[in-house]
Amino acid sequence: MSGARLGFFTRLLDAGTDGERYRTALAQVRAAEQHGFASLWVAQHHFDRDEGGLPSPFPFLAAAAVQTERIALGTGIVTLPLDDPVRVSEDAAFVDALSDGRVQLGIGTGGTPGSFAAFDRSSEDRRRIQAAHVAVLRDAFAGRGIRDTDSRLNPAAPHLGGRLWQATFSVEGGRRAGADGDGLLLSRTQPREEGQSLHEVQVPIVEAYLAALPAGVPPRILASRTAVVVDAEDLDATWRSAEPGVRRLTRTFLKRNADGDLHDLARQTDTHLGTVEQVTASLTADKTLELATDVAFQVHSVDPAHAITLRSIELLATEVAPRVGLRTGAEAAEELRALGSQSLPR
Repeated sequence: MSGARLGFFTRLLDAGTDGERYRTALAQVRAAEQHGFASLWVAQHHFDRDEGGLPSPFPFLAAAAVQTERIALGTGIVTLPLDDPVRVSEDAAFVDALSDGRVQLGIGTGGTPGSFAAFDRSSEDRRRIQAAHVAVLRDAFAGRGIRDTDSRLNPAAPHLGGRLWQATFSVEGGRRAGADGDGLLLSRTQPREEGQSLHEVQVPIVEAYLAALPAGVPPRILASRTAVVVDAEDLDATWRSAEPGVRRLTRTFLKRNADGDLHDLARQTDTHLGTVEQVTASLTADKTLELATDVAFQVHSVDPAHAITLRSIELLATEVAPRVGLRTGAEAAEELRALGSQSLPR
């Protein structure tokens, strides 16, 4: 494969109260660092508890910062049109200082139109708002006056301008992220024609990104993927627990008939579930991963028991990663942190 860095992604959907969810996710983050994962990524979702358990990522990342030492702390994503960019810059700068420079700031326009009304905004305006808010972020991180004032970001965070990542489903979005010198965030699955593989729609996005990337700026391409790796004796039970989530994802996100064979639906939703050998084989067929610099694995929408997630984290790092060429350890984590100083000056 690509020699990409191994990452962990969570939407904080474990069973239990909200507090239990957060503590469980922090335990998973600690396990990921223990096993050499280079990065952690958390999703932001508003209002829908079944879609995601984290409306505000920075308090969680601050908690993770004081419980870890090396792992990068990433947002995947902050829905920037719904947030005040000054507060985003301040929160990100605070966590970056607390963690000794480990923040990776993923941003996007958001994919849930129903969330916008509560923020007194329209989903139809999200791209216009996003562009304006990104400009504020860049000024803040560059140390310029914010919104034409004399106010400067405190604490200062000059490297965060080089640690921005843009999420997209489109070739044009990939081109824009590349031209801006930012990182590229690719989803675990995305809508497409039936029979079309995920890499058939994502490789052109990566190619557009690379073609637009300015000379001298190293690529940063993160592919999120769903993977749950289990021991053989746990396989049948894990498939049974996966059924509600896989069928729901098929029905709601891909807008397809969810009544078919569960294993076929798992393939349609790009869910890599199985033993070490099975997950290794299915990941090897994913051509996007050959171009990625980072691959972050989540268990959603399988959403297994906490013990299975912890075992999957261990097996991904110790068994799957070496087989598919993903890199782990302190050197990989430090490499990701250092890339922030090599992006476009602004």
